[in-house]
Amino acid sequence: MSVPEVSPASTAAAPLHPPDPNCSMAEGLAHYLAHVSILKKSYLTEKIRVQQLQRAPIFVGRRVRDITSVDIATYRDSRLAVTNPRTGRPLRTSTVRLELSLLSNFFEIARIEWGLCDANPVANVRKPKIPPGRDRRLTAREERLILRYCHNHVNPELYSIVILALETACRQGEILRLRHEHINLKSRVAHLPETKNGTKRDVPLTSRARDAIVRLGTKPAGPVFRISGPGLKSSWRFMLQRLGITDLHFHDLRHEAVSRLFESGLLDMMEVAAISGHKSLMMLKRYTHLRAERLAKKLEGPRRNRHRAVLDQLIPYPAALHHGPDGIYLRLLDFDDCVVGPVAQQTEAVRLGQDALLRKILSLMQAGEVVPPPDQYLTPVEPMSLLMIDPMATDRVATIS
Repeated sequence: MSVPEVSPASTAAAPLHPPDPNCSMAEGLAHYLAHVSILKKSYLTEKIRVQQLQRAPIFVGRRVRDITSVDIATYRDSRLAVTNPRTGRPLRTSTVRLELSLLSNFFEIARIEWGLCDANPVANVRKPKIPPGRDRRLTAREERLILRYCHNHVNPELYSIVILALETACRQGEILRLRHEHINLKSRVAHLPETKNGTKRDVPLTSRARDAIVRLGTKPAGPVFRISGPGLKSSWRFMLQRLGITDLHFHDLRHEAVSRLFESGLLDMMEVAAISGHKSLMMLKRYTHLRAERLAKKLEGPRRNRHRAVLDQLIPYPAALHHGPDGIYLRLLDFDDCVVGPVAQQTEAVRLGQDALLRKILSLMQAGEVVPPPDQYLTPVEPMSLLMIDPMATDRVATIS
């Protein structure tokens, strides 16, 4: 059934009287879109959901007042059986829950304000189970791959956007709506006059976040970023395909940033909420997934932590063997300048690699520099040539990864 498009421009002159008491679902939903959805920030998203409901076979050609809870349950079950053509997976339960929530709001307004029905048929229908919150964390290697790709991208905005997402815990829309006149580089504060939950907030900027803005050039006023939401989504998807990274959403960077704020140990929950903009502490808890190794260190206690500060750095690192014309070389992948060889035997290469790794880690600690975690290397390596080198091993045996 063809339903006329409703645009924000055309709604200004739209009549405000309620629809016909015997109107169809398609007509009632069109009226809802024109007079209710249009007032929401999520209008464009809700418009897509309304159009989906208008096309649903269970609702086509039927009056609003004739829809029953059985029809709603039938619609729910039919949607849960749909396969997403893009992912090849069943439609997410969260998508169906949002559609049922929209339907419930529509019927409530249709009942109370427009007199189109006597009851809300959605009220007594079971909603699909709430899916568990995502716990996807960004690995150190993925972060290096993404930042290197974005830094070399033809659009310099991409790199700054990713840095801001990781440093500020802002949502994608909040980052893209940043304006120069709302950023105080001296006090390192970005003002967000419009957020998802409808309240304004001030976000502190780390030095890294400030530099990400400055590198694009400062202006007295105007938007910081020119890229659109769909443009960023397309660039993000293409980048992940090129890098071979799976199941990572841009919104996961916000999860990562919030978790890092907690893991720093510098802020309490209310302070993190002030930065991230979460109104509900339960929602904030759902977004936060602390790394188990950070919790393990806390359980050790401060005194024992001091004794283990050095030992915790002396862990196995990946290395690659290379057979050259003059002998065997071993390269520690996470340290660009750590190569030993040539030697005649693999066991000798491993022994020299362990010594080199031990000296490298201790020299970085002595210089006060950060020792990189293992498995951050970016160079492709043949799996058969990959070894794990343990600087503390006494038997001089390396294990194949």
